[in-house]
Amino acid sequence: MAKLKTFSGFPVQNLSSDSTSVGQIYYNTTSGAFKAVKSGGPPIGSWSSGGNFPITTERAAGAGTQSAALHVAGYTPPNAYSAEAFEYNGTSWSANPNDYPFGTYGLSGTGTQTAAIFFGGRLSPGPFTTDTNTYNGSTFTEVANLNAARFYGAGAGTTTAAIYFGGNNGSLLGVNESYNGSTWTEVTDLNTTCQSQGGTGTSTAALSIGGNNPATTNHVETWDGSSWTETTARNTAVTTPAASGISTDALAIAGETTTAIAQTEAWNGTTWTEVADLATAAYSKTSVGAAPGGSTTSIAWAGTPSVTSTEEWTAAAFEVKTLTTS
Repeated sequence: MAKLKTFSGFPVQNLSSDSTSVGQIYYNTTSGAFKAVKSGGPPIGSWSSGGNFPITTERAAGAGTQSAALHVAGYTPPNAYSAEAFEYNGTSWSANPNDYPFGTYGLSGTGTQTAAIFFGGRLSPGPFTTDTNTYNGSTFTEVANLNAARFYGAGAGTTTAAIYFGGNNGSLLGVNESYNGSTWTEVTDLNTTCQSQGGTGTSTAALSIGGNNPATTNHVETWDGSSWTETTARNTAVTTPAASGISTDALAIAGETTTAIAQTEAWNGTTWTEVADLATAAYSKTSVGAAPGGSTTSIAWAGTPSVTSTEEWTAAAFEVKTLTTS
């Protein structure tokens, strides 16, 4: 048996390859160095460039993951309501052969690239809509309408278990509706009426982040499947942020204070922490992240002012640090 090395007088294990056990200190016999495995996550996360988005657009809906994302509709300056759909394969965007059934913006969506649901929005030249459409990887299909027509709300969940909360139909709303795969039912409203907030999570564990109520706010609420609870506020009051993740592991991305910002904040279920900024400040971006949370991998694209960049977030679960005895 190999003799244990000592670091600062304490014996440590000899390993021929790096460990993945957070908290362990060891001697790597291959590299001839003492090493320690430290916690990773959002504090060591960073944004990198992905494939540029094909058009200039904002207030669109998205679904999927960093390597398989779906973009639907949105507002294309100066005055077009888009019906275009695009798919991302982890490297580049391509036009979907089938557009959304109508031009709209301010809609919300959730799900995966091949099983998504989109709801609400505002139509050209102006009515709010109750329309809901599912996507199966090739076609959009109209399903049950919302009870309340609105846009600028936020959604979470899947094609068979979704919620849509907040929004605007000429007035700020706190209304929350639940979808069971066939019908929408109004359930417990938000505590505070809100629009243009970030929303993410599942139909039984979701977050409503920031927005307008009517002033720009750092207000955050969590949903447990039956009620909303006010929780720790964000560090910065932001409207139109993008968001990804679940109710205990999420990112709030970019948005607008008095101007577009590039800030990212990470949520661990208890506190918000500012982490690495995006390369480009923007608001009204679209974002999705990989399960189970949003702090490991996420993607954000498009937005205002005239942003066509795609940025990819990656945060390793741990990091291996080389130690010295000096």
